[in-house]
Amino acid sequence: MKCRNRVLLLPLVVIFGLALVVPASLAQQRRLVSIASGWVVGVYYPLAGAMSRIVYKVKDLNLRATVESSGASVANAQLIGTGDADFALLQNDIAFYAYNGVTLSAFKDKPIKNMGAVFTIYPELVHVVVTKASGVKTVRDLRGRKVVLGPQGSGTEANALQLLEAYGLQESDLGKAERIDAAAAADQLKDGRVDAAFFTTGMGSAVILDMFISGKAALVPVAGSEAEAMKKKYPFYTSVTVPANTYKDQSEATTVAVMAMMVARSDLPEDLVYRFTKAIFDDLKQFHAAHSAATHLTLETALSGNPIPLHPGAAKFYKEKGILR
Repeated sequence: MKCRNRVLLLPLVVIFGLALVVPASLAQQRRLVSIASGWVVGVYYPLAGAMSRIVYKVKDLNLRATVESSGASVANAQLIGTGDADFALLQNDIAFYAYNGVTLSAFKDKPIKNMGAVFTIYPELVHVVVTKASGVKTVRDLRGRKVVLGPQGSGTEANALQLLEAYGLQESDLGKAERIDAAAAADQLKDGRVDAAFFTTGMGSAVILDMFISGKAALVPVAGSEAEAMKKKYPFYTSVTVPANTYKDQSEATTVAVMAMMVARSDLPEDLVYRFTKAIFDDLKQFHAAHSAATHLTLETALSGNPIPLHPGAAKFYKEKGILR
C-alpha cells in the first residue's frame, strides 16, 4: 500500500514542481532601462515616449523603458557619465564636447567616454523669441535687455552664449540674464517680464507655438556674416529656414541649428542596443507619428552629423543594413 502511494505521489510532485517553474519562466521580468529626455513641453520628451512604447511592444526584446524629464543635453550627458541613465537624447555639439572633454566647463578635462551614438534624428533650431513690444529686431539689440539664456547647464544655454559671442556680445552686456526652464521662460515672455528668450528645440515645438498664439511674439533671424562666423568656429551648426507661418503670423526667417541625437551607455550589452535600434527602425511609422521632428529620421540619415563613436550594438545594425562598412 505504501509503495502504491509513493507511485501516485511522484507524478503529483513533478506536476506541482512544473507548475511553479513554468509560469516563472513565462513571466520573466522585463529589463528596465531609462531614457533621459528633456522638458515635458519640448520635443525630446514625446520622442522618448514613442521609443519607449515601440520597444515595449517587441516581445523578444523584453524591455521596459522609462522616460525621465531632465535639463536636456548637458544634464543628459552627465547622467550617462554617472550611469544614472541608459539612453539619452542630446545635441550633437554637446555630445562632442562631453566625449572629448572640451569647451564647456561641465566637461572640460572631464571627458565622458562611456557614451556611444545610436542615431541622429533632426535639426534643433536655435529660436530667439522676443516680445514685439521690446522692439528687438536683431541679436545685437539684446544689449541691455532682460533675456532668458535657457536652463542652467543646458545645451540651450551653451548655444545662447555662442550666439551672443557671434554678435559681439557677452552675458555682461545684457541688462539681466535668467536661467530657467522652457515653460517658465515662455510664461515670462508672454507676461512681458523678459524681452527675449533662447530655445534650442525642433521646428514646430509646442512651447514655441504657444508663445505665438497671442500675436505678441516674434522670431529674430540669425543669418549673414554672424551665422557664417558661428558655423566656421563651431562646425556642428548649420543654417535652417523657418517657413513663414510655422508659428502664427511669423515671417520667414533663417536661424542656426544643431542635430538632436540618441546615445547609449557604452557598457549596455551589444545585443540589447542592437535590438533596441532595430525595433525603432522596424516601426518608424509609429516613431514619426510622435512629432513632426521625428519624420527626419530615416535609415539613410541616421548617421548624419554624428560626432562620436557608435555603440557596438548600433554599429552592428547599420553594418547589416549596408549603411556602415
